[in-house]
Amino acid sequence: MSWNRFGVYYIPQPGALAEFGAAWLGWDIANGKTVAHPSLFNLPLPIAEITATPHKYGFHATIKSPFRLADGQSLTGLQEALETLCQHLSPVPTEGLNLTQLGRFLALTVQNPPPTLLALAGTAVKDLDPFRAPATAGELARRRQSNLSARQDALLLDWGYPYVLDEFRFHITLTGKLSTDTASAVQSALQPALSALKKPFCLEALSLVGEDDNGRFHEISRFGLSG
Repeated sequence: MSWNRFGVYYIPQPGALAEFGAAWLGWDIANGKTVAHPSLFNLPLPIAEITATPHKYGFHATIKSPFRLADGQSLTGLQEALETLCQHLSPVPTEGLNLTQLGRFLALTVQNPPPTLLALAGTAVKDLDPFRAPATAGELARRRQSNLSARQDALLLDWGYPYVLDEFRFHITLTGKLSTDTASAVQSALQPALSALKKPFCLEALSLVGEDDNGRFHEISRFGLSG
């Protein structure tokens, strides 16, 4: 399969959290296949409509946002660089995940994120940046539609993405943009399904992902953090 863009994501290892995420979004990024949505009561809209935006990206947290390969770089080289990086990064234990409203969408966020989580993400962004082709004018314009701060715009120019380094916040997106009332109703419907997943959470691996010709992302390789 050919890939249009690559990214570095956190993707949960096989288990209850990964199964929930694949079903909720309707796309199993680890296995590259469509999954039936779960039956949840009291949702204000069909799940497919609620998850239409994050569906193609799969259940993940972005560490280095999707990018085109720079001239002279290769998938093999990127894989080797990520594997080497992961050999020097340590797992990051946290207190757990919370269902949170971020702006107009819902996501799972880390409770009291430790400084080591921010440091890990920043290291990955910087160390792998030689593999990233510069953002095009169109890509910059699209990102700037989000009313970026001056700091975020500077990060966009430097790293191709505005929410990195000190602007990074670990989150696993669950919905597209929702109205206030719809977001509240979805949050209430999701809480029971997520209650069993609320336990200590550890980021223990990073995954290289690729975007196919349909815009869907697939896990290409996964590397445990062993530093």
